[in-house]
Amino acid sequence: MEHHRFERLELLVGSDGLQRLRNASVAVVGVGGVGSYAAEALARAGIGRLTLIDFDRIAASNINRQIHALEQTVGRTKVSAMAERCLAINPAADVRPLEAFFSADTSAELLAGGFDYLCDCIDSITAKLHLIESCKNNGIPVISAMGAANKLDPTLIRVGDLGRTQKCRMARIMRKELGRRGIRSGVKAVYSLEEFRRLSAEAPQGEDTAADHRPRVTLGSSSYIPPIFGLTMAGEVIRELLETP
Repeated sequence: MEHHRFERLELLVGSDGLQRLRNASVAVVGVGGVGSYAAEALARAGIGRLTLIDFDRIAASNINRQIHALEQTVGRTKVSAMAERCLAINPAADVRPLEAFFSADTSAELLAGGFDYLCDCIDSITAKLHLIESCKNNGIPVISAMGAANKLDPTLIRVGDLGRTQKCRMARIMRKELGRRGIRSGVKAVYSLEEFRRLSAEAPQGEDTAADHRPRVTLGSSSYIPPIFGLTMAGEVIRELLETP
């Protein structure tokens, strides 16, 4: 059954490529609108070891954009629901769901196993900064999602070095704060060139988004932009794993 499960992929990447993906260990940090789709694509690509890290539970408001968010999964932890999906896709995979918030206090433990690649899909800039810095210090390749909320145009999504991103407010903050930490290049990012879109209604405040812990306004989100971000991230990871000697 496993051979048939990935036979179409094997036609594309060959048996050696399929084995390389089977031997890979990838972490997805933040299993929301971006991260859930990244995890799903990685599972469907036969990644052998997937680590899913998130502290949150599925809410009804997640249903419009998160692949594990369904009427019957509301209230479950995101990592447990996503791990179940990944194992239903590939029972032979080693899927580790870690219900944890990535921070300076938890980073050493969460990154201890080492990974061939890490997908940064978290929202909090404070946590993103520490995650990227930790990956750089530990030699873990990382791809980071910038602002996927408040966007409607999928044709403006781009992949590039974070140091050269344009028009994304989150990326601007990240460039500035990472520069203060001596990191000015070498971090791949998925971002959008779409101009800032004003909210159509007043929204509540959520967790911090800036390095000074100012609260952020909850932004609107479509059913397709966060998933495209996640699928794009998975595609970049898979291509690089296949190209790595």
